[in-house]
Amino acid sequence: MSRVVEGSGLGAQRPEPGTTPPRSTGAVKPRRGSRHSREENRAGLLLISPTFIIILVAVVLPIIWAISLAFQDVRLINIRGTGIIGDYTLDNFIDVLTSPGFFSALWTTIVYAVCGTALAIGIGLAAALALRKPFRGRGLVRASLLLPYVAPVVAATFVWSTMLNPQFGIVNWFGTTVLGWEEPIAFLSDRALPVSIFGWEVELPMALITVILFEAWRSFPFAFLFLTARLEAVPAVLDEAARVDGATPTQRFRHILLPQLLPTIAVLCVLRFIWTFNNFDDIYLLTGGGAGTEVVSVRVFDLLTARGDIGAAAAQALVLAAILAVLVGVYLKIFGRQEEQA
Repeated sequence: MSRVVEGSGLGAQRPEPGTTPPRSTGAVKPRRGSRHSREENRAGLLLISPTFIIILVAVVLPIIWAISLAFQDVRLINIRGTGIIGDYTLDNFIDVLTSPGFFSALWTTIVYAVCGTALAIGIGLAAALALRKPFRGRGLVRASLLLPYVAPVVAATFVWSTMLNPQFGIVNWFGTTVLGWEEPIAFLSDRALPVSIFGWEVELPMALITVILFEAWRSFPFAFLFLTARLEAVPAVLDEAARVDGATPTQRFRHILLPQLLPTIAVLCVLRFIWTFNNFDDIYLLTGGGAGTEVVSVRVFDLLTARGDIGAAAAQALVLAAILAVLVGVYLKIFGRQEEQA
C-alpha cells in the first residue's frame, strides 16, 4: 500500500518499491499568455510603423534613388524619363575617378576634416577645463560660448568675410597698424602665402587655413557641451586624492581626467569627422571652393548646377560616402578597442 506523506499538505503518494511511476500522456497544455503576447507584438508593430514609414520615405528611398542615378547617364534635361531601373553603366564612376582635380579635392577634404575635427575638439576641451571650477558668471560665459554653433551660417560667414577683407577688414587694419604687416593679407583668396619662419621660406595655404579655423570656431561648442557634461560626472574624490598625493595639474589631467574623457572624445572624433568631411556650406559661402579650398562636396554641387550632370554628381557622392565609410572603419578598427578599454 502507498502512504500519503503526512504534514506535507500536498496529498502526494509515494510509489511502492519495485513499481514504476506512471508516464506522462504527452499532452502539452497551451501556454498561458501566448495570445496576449501576440497582441502585444501587433501593438508594437503598429506603434513603430509611422517611424518605419518616415525612415523608408525620407531615408531609404532617396538612397536607393541616388544609387540608381549613379549608374545611369542622367542629365537635367532627361531626368523626368529616368526610373530606378534603367541602362546601368560604370561610366560615371570612371569619369569621376579619372577627372582632373578629383584626388586633389579628396586630399583637401581629408586635410580639412582632420584638422577641423582636431582643432574643434581641442578648443572645446580647453574651454571645458577652463570653466570646470565654479565662479561668478560661469553660466553666462558657458552660454555665450554656444553662440558660434547656434548662429546662422550665412550670418557667421558674412561677419568673417567682412573682418578678413583686405581693404576694410578689422583684422588687416590691426595687422598693418599694430603688428607691422607690410601689406594686407587676402585670407580668403590667397592660395599660398610665402612666409619666412626662422629663415625658411614656407608657403602657407592661407585660404585653406582660414576655412579650417572657421570650421573649428563654429563647431567647438558641440565638443564643449559633451566634454563639460562628462567632466561633471567625474568623481571629485579622485582629484582630491591626487592633490593630497602631490600630483601636478598636468599629472592629474593625464592620469585622472583624460582616461575618463577618452570614450567621449572618441565619439566626438567620429561624429565631427563625418560632419566635417561632408561639409559644404561653410566653404562655399566663404571661398566658393576657390583658392585651393575645393572639397568633394563642392565638386558635387558644381556638377549639379554648372553642368547639370546628375549621374556624375550621384556617382561622386557615392564615392565620397564609400571613402568616408572606409576611413571611419579603419579608425574604429585601430582605436576602437583601446577606447573601450579606456
